[in-house]
Amino acid sequence: MANLKLVDTSRPKGGETEKITINLGPIDLGQIDLLVEEGFYSNRTDLIRTAIRNQLAIHAQVVTETVTRRALVLGLQHFSKQDLEAAQASSERLDIHVLGLASIAADVPPELAAATIASVVVLGAFHASPAVKAALAGRIR
Repeated sequence: MANLKLVDTSRPKGGETEKITINLGPIDLGQIDLLVEEGFYSNRTDLIRTAIRNQLAIHAQVVTETVTRRALVLGLQHFSKQDLEAAQASSERLDIHVLGLASIAADVPPELAAATIASVVVLGAFHASPAVKAALAGRIR
């Protein structure tokens, strides 16, 4: 089996990309290389990215229904220090539910995050300082 690292750079979300690793058998990998050599795709990553997007398009209705049912924010949701201070001032506790990228600003102290964030559910990527992630560890699903 060949390991192939894929970095999606064609549609960056919030300026960030995530790496994934997949294992492919030699026949699948050979077929991919053949299609690249024949000019159907510019490289292996282009073919894999296209295949993933095609599958996501096929299942778009299910994704849309699930996002609605689970009350997820679709895309990018960023929380600044000011956002969390405002939540704290109004005695509000946040439930962060995101399909995409959720991020907490680097200047947010762990104590502020712990005081204002009740739960974190992210399907995709969650970016926060190691200290904030540690402070929220029991609340991240």
